[in-house]
Amino acid sequence: MSIQALRANQRESLRSPAFTPRRPRRKRFREIQGIPHDRNAKARIWSHAKYYNAEHRREGQHRGPITWAAFRVLRALLWGFHNGKSGKCHPSYESIAAIAQCSRDTVYAAINTLYACDILDWEQRWDKKWDPDREEFLPIRISNAYIFRDPWPCATTSLQVLESENPAGTLTPQEKNTLTPPKIYVLNPQEPLDRTLIEFGKTLGHKFDQFPG
Repeated sequence: MSIQALRANQRESLRSPAFTPRRPRRKRFREIQGIPHDRNAKARIWSHAKYYNAEHRREGQHRGPITWAAFRVLRALLWGFHNGKSGKCHPSYESIAAIAQCSRDTVYAAINTLYACDILDWEQRWDKKWDPDREEFLPIRISNAYIFRDPWPCATTSLQVLESENPAGTLTPQEKNTLTPPKIYVLNPQEPLDRTLIEFGKTLGHKFDQFPG
C-alpha cells in the first residue's frame, strides 16, 4: 500500500460526527491573546481529552482517535510551553517534537487530531521581513499560537479570543498605516452650535477653529 493510501486511511479513521469543521485561518501580525490556565484548568483539559478518547474509541483502535503520541504533544504544550499567567503558547514544531520525543510530522498530525477533537485551537502567526531586492516588507510565516479548550462551562472559549474585534497586542507600523485617519470638521462661525464650540475652544486655550471628530 502506498504512503498516500496509508495517510488516507489514517484520516478516515479519525473522522467522527463530533469533529468540528475547520475554521478559516487569518494572518495575524501581532501577538495573539491567550487564555490563562492554572494547574486545575490544565488537569480538566487533560481529563477531557482522555474522556473524549474513551467515548469515541472505535473497533480496531488501541486507545481512540487521540493516539499516545498526540497525548505526548498535548502534555508538552500544556505543561512545557503554555504560560499559565499570560496564556501564551506558540512553540515551533521542532520545539514540540524535542519535548514530546517524536518527529515533526507526528507533531503536525497530533495537532490536527487535537483540533478535530476540540481539545485545542490554533492561529497562524506572521511577521514581516524586509527584502532589500524588492525594497518592501514580505510576510513570513512563524510558529502557531495555541489556545486550549477548558471544558468548564463558564470558561473563555477560543473563538472569543481569536474572533475578537479588538485583539490584544501592539499594532505594527504596517497596521497603523491601514487605520482610517480621524475626520476633521471645519467649524462655521455662522452656525450657533459651531460658534458655541469655537468659544468653548478659546476658553480652553485653543487658537484654531478646527476640531478633530
